[in-house]
Amino acid sequence: MKFSKLSQLFLVSAIGLLVATFLTACQLVTIDYVFLATAGTGTGSDGQIETFAVDSQSGALRTGAKAVSSGGVNPVALAVSSDHNNLYAANQGDRTVVHFTIAANGDITAKDTVTLNDAPVSLAVNTAGTYLYVVSGSSSATLTEYALSSGTIGSVTAQQSLVVPGFAGDTIVPTAVTVLANNNAVYATVYDQSAYNPGGTVTSNAHPGWVFGYVVGSGGALTPATASPYQAGVKPSALAADPTNRFVYVTDFASNQLIGYGIQSGSILSYLINGPFRTGSQPTSVAIDPRGLYMYVSNALDSTVSAYDIDLKTGTPSSAINPTGASSNFSDTQPVSIAVDPALGRFVYTANYLGNSISGFQLDPNAGTLKPTQATPYPSGSHPTALAIVPHGNHSSQSVTP
Repeated sequence: MKFSKLSQLFLVSAIGLLVATFLTACQLVTIDYVFLATAGTGTGSDGQIETFAVDSQSGALRTGAKAVSSGGVNPVALAVSSDHNNLYAANQGDRTVVHFTIAANGDITAKDTVTLNDAPVSLAVNTAGTYLYVVSGSSSATLTEYALSSGTIGSVTAQQSLVVPGFAGDTIVPTAVTVLANNNAVYATVYDQSAYNPGGTVTSNAHPGWVFGYVVGSGGALTPATASPYQAGVKPSALAADPTNRFVYVTDFASNQLIGYGIQSGSILSYLINGPFRTGSQPTSVAIDPRGLYMYVSNALDSTVSAYDIDLKTGTPSSAINPTGASSNFSDTQPVSIAVDPALGRFVYTANYLGNSISGFQLDPNAGTLKPTQATPYPSGSHPTALAIVPHGNHSSQSVTP
């Protein structure tokens, strides 16, 4: 059978297009896996953990391993171990924390579970992989430290009630927990609902927002840091520590602010003198890039991400303005969790509760500014609440040595 010249040209072009498409697909290299906690299929059903693969060139996400049960109802927080082999999910609906192992291809497998006396709110794992920290409660707040052995959750090694001094009968709501990179101190945020209760009755004149600090001693013993707890605005919603163990940052949901603290004597917090710093409306989560140069805050009400450049000498965050002139980085609707990829420190992602999606941003390593990744946002299951990221492969990861 003979083809006309026009047909021959069309055939060659079609083959060329197919080859180009094949080669392009072959160039997709996964640098990270993003784990996303979602609500599942309905009220009372198990939550889900979805897995997405990050493309090293564009930061675009594609579906990874099949979604698995979070091991409980209403997952609200995720945390990963520093060796990237273990994932922990906090399920508020049935008061459980579930441990998963992470395979090289991103598959996760449930291994063990602990049940708390009250609903867990936030999780953190120390870099040594020896302790898991959980804050829990809905009307009273508790910080619990669990021993870890090769990722497995063991016995309770320490526990602290987070009580506002002088107001033991107040309703205290925990919001977040973090641990320093050197493992020497742990911090938890709460707000006093008896003193701050929009639309409800206020029964206390206590200061509403607090951050509690504890020194981690031998065998995991927790000792209150000097002058702890520290005032933390009105309704602290999230906190993060920089990788050099010198600064802690807290978002204030009610005041649209970022509060910065310097760390003195290894654990004592003191306000950064030129703070607090403005955020978008209703900040919900904060993340610092692996080098400690930039910080990002998700803002739920206006669906934006605030970007900051961190002064390494003073810890002062200053706004990073986009090259396009836009002062805001728009996500999908109601971002509630934010993370920076640990592999290259070049991408930022938010979990969008009402958008049922993940939004992606590409991070300029020289300026800290953001621009949307290709094809963002990426559809997810219902009402995502938290995300965590682990690097894939044997490439090096961004980090700072304190």
